[in-house]
Amino acid sequence: MQNTNKFSTLLGYGALALTGGLMLASVVATDAQARGPHGSMMERPSFTELDVDGSGEITPEEMAAQGAARFARMDADGDGKLTAAEIVAASNARAANRAERMIERLDSDGDGAVSEDELQAGRDARAERRHAKRFARIDSDGSGGLSPAEFDAMLEQRGKHGSRADN
Repeated sequence: MQNTNKFSTLLGYGALALTGGLMLASVVATDAQARGPHGSMMERPSFTELDVDGSGEITPEEMAAQGAARFARMDADGDGKLTAAEIVAASNARAANRAERMIERLDSDGDGAVSEDELQAGRDARAERRHAKRFARIDSDGSGGLSPAEFDAMLEQRGKHGSRADN
C-alpha cells in the first residue's frame, strides 16, 4: 500500500513537471497566437489571413512572414530579441484572454466567476459531445444504433481483432 502511494506521488510530480514543460514550450513557441487589427490577442490566424496574396495556397514565405510578424509583436522594445519579460507579457495576455473566454463559456449563473459545479458541468458537457461524436462515427448508417457489422468494425478499429460474442 505504501509503495502504491509513493508511486502515485511520483506519477503526480511527473505529470506536473510535464505540464510545466509543455506550458513553457507553448509560451516560447507562440505559434497559436497572433494580434488582431486592434492589438488584441486572438487564436490562430485564419487561412485567408495567412494566404496574403490570395492565391488559394499558403506558401512557405507567407508562413515565414506570419512568424516574423508574430515575433515583432512580442518584441516590445524592437531590439530583435525576446527577453523573458516580453515572453511573459505575451503569455500573460494569452492567459487573460483564455480566462475571460472560459468564464464567458462556463459561468452559468452570471456572477463573473466559475464555481466547481460550473466547471464540472462544462467537463460533463464536453465529455457528452465527445462521446456523441465517437458514436456517430461508429454508427456509419446513421440509424442511431449499432448493427453487428458496425460493432465488429469498431472492435477492428480499436485493434481488438476478434468478433463480438453472439451469446
